[in-house]
Amino acid sequence: MTTQRTSGRRKQALAAAAAVAGMLTMAACGGGSDNEGSKTGAAGFDAANNKVAQASQVKKGGTLKFVTAQDADSWDTTRGYYGFMWDFARYYSRQLLTYKTEPGAKGAEVTPDLATDEGQVTDDGKTYTFHLRDGITWEDGKAITSQDIKYGIERVWAQDVLSGGPIYLQQMLDPDATYKGPYKDTSKDKLGLKAIDTPDAKTIVFHLPKPNSDFKQVLAMVTASPVRQDMDTKSKYGLKPFSSGPYKFQSYSPGKSLVLVRNTSWKASSDPVRKAYPDKITLDISTNQSDMDQRLINGDYDIDASQTGLGPQGRTIALKQHKANLDNPVSGFIRYAVFPQSVKPFDNIDCRKAVIYAADHVSLQTARGGPVAGGDIGTNMLPPSIPGGEGQKYDPYKISGANKSGNDALAKDALKACGQPNGFKTTIAVRNNKQQEVATATSLQAALKKVGIQADIYQYDGSQSSGIIGSPSNVAKKKLGIIIMGWGPDFPTVQGYGIPLWSSKYILQSGNNNYGLIKDKTIDGLFDQYNAELNESKKTQIATDINHKVSEGAYYLPFVFERLLNWRSSRIANVYTTNAFSGYYDFVNIGLKSTK
Repeated sequence: MTTQRTSGRRKQALAAAAAVAGMLTMAACGGGSDNEGSKTGAAGFDAANNKVAQASQVKKGGTLKFVTAQDADSWDTTRGYYGFMWDFARYYSRQLLTYKTEPGAKGAEVTPDLATDEGQVTDDGKTYTFHLRDGITWEDGKAITSQDIKYGIERVWAQDVLSGGPIYLQQMLDPDATYKGPYKDTSKDKLGLKAIDTPDAKTIVFHLPKPNSDFKQVLAMVTASPVRQDMDTKSKYGLKPFSSGPYKFQSYSPGKSLVLVRNTSWKASSDPVRKAYPDKITLDISTNQSDMDQRLINGDYDIDASQTGLGPQGRTIALKQHKANLDNPVSGFIRYAVFPQSVKPFDNIDCRKAVIYAADHVSLQTARGGPVAGGDIGTNMLPPSIPGGEGQKYDPYKISGANKSGNDALAKDALKACGQPNGFKTTIAVRNNKQQEVATATSLQAALKKVGIQADIYQYDGSQSSGIIGSPSNVAKKKLGIIIMGWGPDFPTVQGYGIPLWSSKYILQSGNNNYGLIKDKTIDGLFDQYNAELNESKKTQIATDINHKVSEGAYYLPFVFERLLNWRSSRIANVYTTNAFSGYYDFVNIGLKSTK
């Protein structure tokens, strides 16, 4: 699984990355007109970036056309873990709470959906009580009950059958995993999870063993969607989920296409969130990025569902000729390198700092695609869109300032301080199916060489990440001292982003994401404080404190606060990006534009 590039290939990779970034920068500055929308019908460059584009022009009816380069991992609300699946699933699934249909930071706030309000919190933050709205129904017209919601949540425990999705609900409600899931439940009604009570069909009560101030955020995830027992097809449920939302599955061909049509049993009066503008929603799945981008530009499709941005060729064309159709939001993702402390000499903080100071951060940004398609130079490890994130204002190593092109003198001082004055040898692990990541590895390798750090590049199959970089024993065995990765929030808080990366409780023997093997009692204690704190301003300050502590430990070298370059067609209206879905468009209330 390891392949080594020759020095000539490295130079070619860096040159190619620089050329692409240069074209994008030039196109962004001079290509296309920001206001060309008057000619094309598009709203203008960045018109939907943290604001609503053409809200007044949206109409009822028509077909909204999505395309994506990959299918969802699963359309089952319990199993799906792709961000675009969570966004798209709001068409056919509802939750007690969901995210507000507003742009930017406001969109990351929760609002009542199936519930009449945001619930009553008692017992020092351990008990949550919700009452259901009138008129909420399944696609066959039967009422959605509190038992349906409980059963849908219980499915998270059936990891032997329904693996793949997030398990925050299980961790918060039953951290010892005493419940075995509905398929092994011996209770007569298969509703044996004791942490949830359903005293009647319209009341549901959650009992947490410990307070967790982000519990409402977790209830807004699609894993908290109701599922009706008699419609549960277990591992096959993702082929045709039973709808609680305004649209239902008409047809689905895995890897090819999905068609949603109106759920005629859904009542707009029961749903304060969804406007259900289109009559039909289609999703075509393409395996050719360039062809997909060209068809978006041609008007065959309206939006890329995966929201990963146009490819290099499509970006160049769109920036020069169709800039008014583009938005360039900061995503919730950070791209970075991390230093496993199990691999010497990265158990020494000064050796970690030596890499941070030696890196050429402008070159790393260029390798990611430049400031437009790659992102702003990353200076710390909390996304700017997360409460408590400070963006480039917090830059402890002057990554975007005095040291943005590297500081060899400081790097050599750090090497002396860690007992490696002549440098050392290490290995950079990078996914071979991520061209931008390979480009960052070659950039970092060249910068480290100047201060005496000899880094080999180990390329591996990205689909095998959990058993390669996610296995601490394998990382130590292969001496993978630098791991290149990226991460975005599961839900938009410091817990939803950082706890899998930085908490000692989340170090796993397989599928590990705490690659740095951080075991810091202060960080763990701050997370405990955060989880117990109900005051939002105090939570924000704790989030900032956690990020500072992580950054001060020099466990990471951030590359970029990632930016996206996403296409919206001239046919659509009521479009905006939201922090709820890491800078993606909020799909749920996009409609076609009136021609009047």
